[in-house]
Amino acid sequence: MPNTFKNFHAKNVGTSATTVYTGPSATQSTIIGMTIANVTNANINVDVFMTVGGVDYFLVKGALVPVGGALVPIGGDQKVVVEATDAIKVVSTAASSADVNLSVLEIS
Repeated sequence: MPNTFKNFHAKNVGTSATTVYTGPSATQSTIIGMTIANVTNANINVDVFMTVGGVDYFLVKGALVPVGGALVPIGGDQKVVVEATDAIKVVSTAASSADVNLSVLEIS
């Protein structure tokens, strides 16, 4: 089983949920890092959640990301395991306001 480190990105995330990553079939995935940057001139709040079997489970809800700042909801001691078809999604309180960078270890 090869281990592959990958990066996934979402630019200008806004008020509609954006899927940043979906677990591929026949692959075990671990999210090892996630950074959400505020790219606007005003504070924003973001939700990060995982959709499993059509049900949303929040990792962060309404977290403040200040002007010029970033939120790191996954990283350090926090890791998230993603099964096949599970999806990691992000939504912001403002249009085109957040850039998301995600680091994943996939084992296939």
